[in-house]
Amino acid sequence: MPMYEPNSYRNVKLDVGAGGQVLDLETAIKDGVLGGVGGGVLVCAGVAEKLDLKKMIEELESIEVPPVFICPISLDPMQDPVTLCTGQTYERSNILKWFSLGHCTCPTTMQELWDDTVTPNRTMQQLIYSWFLQKFLAMKKRSEDVQGRVIELLENLKKVKGQARVQTLKELRQVAAAHSTARKAVLDNGGTALLSSLLGPFTTHAVGSEVVGILVNLDLDFASKSNLRQPAKISLMVDMLNEGSIETKINCTRLIDVLMEGNDFEHENIWSLSLLVGLLRLVKDKRHPNGLLAGLGLLKSICSHESVRGSVVSIGTVPPLVGLLPSLNSECLELALYILEVLSSIPEGRLALKDCANTIPNVVKLLMRVSEACTQLALSILWAVCMLAPEECTALAVEAGLAAKLLLVIQSGCNPMLKQRSVELLKLCSLNYTSTIFISECKLTRTIQ
Repeated sequence: MPMYEPNSYRNVKLDVGAGGQVLDLETAIKDGVLGGVGGGVLVCAGVAEKLDLKKMIEELESIEVPPVFICPISLDPMQDPVTLCTGQTYERSNILKWFSLGHCTCPTTMQELWDDTVTPNRTMQQLIYSWFLQKFLAMKKRSEDVQGRVIELLENLKKVKGQARVQTLKELRQVAAAHSTARKAVLDNGGTALLSSLLGPFTTHAVGSEVVGILVNLDLDFASKSNLRQPAKISLMVDMLNEGSIETKINCTRLIDVLMEGNDFEHENIWSLSLLVGLLRLVKDKRHPNGLLAGLGLLKSICSHESVRGSVVSIGTVPPLVGLLPSLNSECLELALYILEVLSSIPEGRLALKDCANTIPNVVKLLMRVSEACTQLALSILWAVCMLAPEECTALAVEAGLAAKLLLVIQSGCNPMLKQRSVELLKLCSLNYTSTIFISECKLTRTIQ
């Protein structure tokens, strides 16, 4: 909604009438165009009686409303406008509340009122009603047009083939991306099953990428997900993840992630080495950072299945993820740390983390830097690596400034378990030093000492 501007009928332009004529508000009032006098408005009046103004305002919440229709107190559109003796108009409930607080002034001008009567502003109310009615009916008509077009496109898909099918799918994808009513129409008219039937071993990537681009924006039910988990359909998505455009790769990644939700299926039907390789390429591709979040999200879902973790490590996932840590935003960072922490739970993962030269310095820097969740994951990774090779890794960790970071955690308001793990890791780091040498090696300030 716009900021309030003082009530003034001058210089406010309204689009009224079927011909799209633009009038200023003062003329509209004078000529009765929106006041219920003109014949064109009487046609709408019959419909208006069946529509609630409050409902229309709620439905049109995101639309820009003329400032003259806005109550100066609440900054919301007025439904029952009343005018004071100063000429200023307010929503009735708002101005009465103002009076109930003991005020005897006009909220806008701060003039003392010589008459506290509130006069219903019927002209303004009719203007507001007519304006919202016009916008509401136009919105409903657009919605009906969109639904009709979706049904028409779905029917066409049953008949056309080749390039005509691709063009039909392109238009359906564009309409569905732009309108929530279009997505609902796809679901309500059997569109999910129809689109799913187009995916298979002989589907071209041109068709497949458009189908996936539509499906990924729909709220898929259990039956639809089960249908899409068929091996031939998953295989096509994986192929497109490896070979498609960046948009197709991201859509395939997001759709596969949706299909992995829940515990009602065998995850072995979805994951494969080819999928993992494609995901790692997507995550590593610095030319297209928008694919990073989708790739990390699916990788997290895959790593939640213990039997797959060894394969994730075997394709070389650890070094590039560790290398990305310093440049990630908070959302991606938490996903990457989660993946590394899960991989540190298996011997191959711990070894890969230890052998990566950047693991300890990059992870130490993240302690107490982003969030408590990230600190907890980082501590878990460091603990796993240091326990694998205490002498070698603790020396590197101390050199990277781990001790000072751990002391900050211990003195912070973090949860007790996190503090306890910090104490244990600090003790582990100190085992190979005398107290004096440890303090010297840690390069602690006098205050921290």
